[in-house]
Amino acid sequence: MDPKLITPILIGALVVWAIVRRVRRTFGRQRVQPARMWLRIGILTLIGAGFVATAGLRSPQMLEAFSGGLLCGAALGWLGLRHTRFEVTTEGRFYTPHTYIGLAVMLLFLGRLAYRFLYFSLGTGGAFAGDPGAAAAYQRTPLTLGTFAVLVGYYVFYYAGVLFRTRAAALAAPSPATVPE
Repeated sequence: MDPKLITPILIGALVVWAIVRRVRRTFGRQRVQPARMWLRIGILTLIGAGFVATAGLRSPQMLEAFSGGLLCGAALGWLGLRHTRFEVTTEGRFYTPHTYIGLAVMLLFLGRLAYRFLYFSLGTGGAFAGDPGAAAAYQRTPLTLGTFAVLVGYYVFYYAGVLFRTRAAALAAPSPATVPE
């Protein structure tokens, strides 16, 4: 095996593993883990702010694409929350996400990434190898940034909603010691 291929294969395996983990979280009953959800909200907010600072403030088109994507993602997050089941048991707080909404958001983003990958590797026939400016221009497309913003808007809104709804439900639920038998 060529030693130059080891790093791309390892990175590809890591990406596939992360995608599989993310997709698994769209199926079935999930335990509410506030620390992890707040961490994800923080990371996605920082990454989104970074994209706005680097690309969005330089170009009105990029800022519009990011803003539109955030609004669409938040709307999908709201729709997802409306179709999510919440429960508080003696074992903890749980939610069951709507499978198809979360999966559609993830597939939209992965589809865009796959398109970019195939465009670079197959569609250009190596045309970007001699012109790094053309590759950089393609990487800064409003469609890609808007698609990423849909993902950010969805997960930030959805996780914040799950935390808010399960916290309110936990406060209203009677404790196991006070439940009459």
